[in-house]
Amino acid sequence: MTKKKKSQRIKIKHMIIIIVLLIIFLLILAYAGINGREKTELEEQEKLVRPPAVAGTWYPSDKALLKSLINDYLRRATKKEINGEIRALIAPHAGYPYSGLVAANGFKQLEKDYDTVILIGPTHHYPFIGASIPNYTHYSTPIGEVRVSSKAKEMLKENLINTVLPAHTKEHCLEAELPFLQVVLGDFEIIPIITGRVSPEELASTIMKYIDDKTLIVVSSDLSHYHPYTEAVSLDKKCNDNIPALNIEAVKTMCEACGKTGILTLMHIAKAKGWKGMLIDYKNSGDVTGDKSRGVVGYSAIVFYEETLSAKEKEYLLSLARNTLKAYLSTGRKPEVNDEELTPNLRKVQGCFVTLNKNHRLRGCIGHILPQEELYKCVIDNAVNAAVNDKRFKPVVYDELRDIQVEISVLTVPEELRYDSPNDLLGKLRPSIDGVVLKKGWHQATYLPQVWEQIPEKQSFLANLCVKAGLSPECWQDPELKVYTYQALVFGEE
Repeated sequence: MTKKKKSQRIKIKHMIIIIVLLIIFLLILAYAGINGREKTELEEQEKLVRPPAVAGTWYPSDKALLKSLINDYLRRATKKEINGEIRALIAPHAGYPYSGLVAANGFKQLEKDYDTVILIGPTHHYPFIGASIPNYTHYSTPIGEVRVSSKAKEMLKENLINTVLPAHTKEHCLEAELPFLQVVLGDFEIIPIITGRVSPEELASTIMKYIDDKTLIVVSSDLSHYHPYTEAVSLDKKCNDNIPALNIEAVKTMCEACGKTGILTLMHIAKAKGWKGMLIDYKNSGDVTGDKSRGVVGYSAIVFYEETLSAKEKEYLLSLARNTLKAYLSTGRKPEVNDEELTPNLRKVQGCFVTLNKNHRLRGCIGHILPQEELYKCVIDNAVNAAVNDKRFKPVVYDELRDIQVEISVLTVPEELRYDSPNDLLGKLRPSIDGVVLKKGWHQATYLPQVWEQIPEKQSFLANLCVKAGLSPECWQDPELKVYTYQALVFGEE
């Protein structure tokens, strides 16, 4: 074979290889396009909206009319003084003309922003065993759509929970709470749970895995049904007395409520979490309509809250911090405290910061972000740390104490803030509400919520915090950065 022919054959082989590769490449592109279209179609199919079942009967189907009615109820409702953050609410689910004002009195108490609302209600139409979460992606009301949380899919992996769709399609108990939540909270996601025949204690253990500081539980239930007025009031009093008091056995045996399974589930959660209960309002249909001559239905609004510090407890901690400074700066010793005389709040393991200000300027600030020790010990240790261990300042001396004011910040446990981009991070931060922790590798720093007063602009706030952590001012735009937020109960000497 001549060199010329051999060269021509090699060229032909190369051309064939190139053509084959080109064909493969085109096939890959075509497949990707088809697959992409199929994925888009699949995503569209995956959106499954649960339409309202009782709009136009139990409550108005017109958006403007519905919002106006709810706002009117809320204006007529009364705000109670609650010493803590509300974690759960029991609200009625009858037609709004009957139970709307009682429900509004419950929802009126909500001040905190919640990311997730766990809705728990009974099945009225379709008996089944266990608890059910539907496969809907959204619930719809005349006000708009509410997204079902991705946590619902995780919860469906639990043995106790399945999808029993017929239990949800016509059920009104969860739907009745949504318009109130939409008006009061605005943006939130839900985990809708319908209870069949299920152990409240086991269901409580399951649900507790999915509760965080930004979760609200709403149990939907009316009380006694169609008893004479006086008898109904007597029966409902047993519920109203024993539910907030967490008397589980009494509620099991003496309380008549269609959503008793959900109520008992919540009571087990509240007992485990140390929440306190409070009756907000009670009426029955006879009270609402004025007709007490026939059988009535009872409605209550009950909240459960996590106690925060009382005025006396705050005063004690400020006095403790002051006495610690006096003792340590004069003798080098910390005061001894008999913790048996302290309230549970003061002995609770919590993070805290102690801040010292002199003539309205920072003189020292140190604390524990994560819970490490009892609150009273946290205050003692960090009063000392703020005075003598803050490297930004010279140690405080005893003679300065007359010019120093003490401030204490009691912290919630930091939670990771998940975001998709720097702009998304900026959008999710809440000035004056969120304390922020930035963390990358060994670098970490925090600003308490009070710092927003000095640096109110979000980008500047984050840039300064980056520098405090020993990173560049642009570190907040780094996708590898971890961001955590927490809240603080702040109080100080006058």
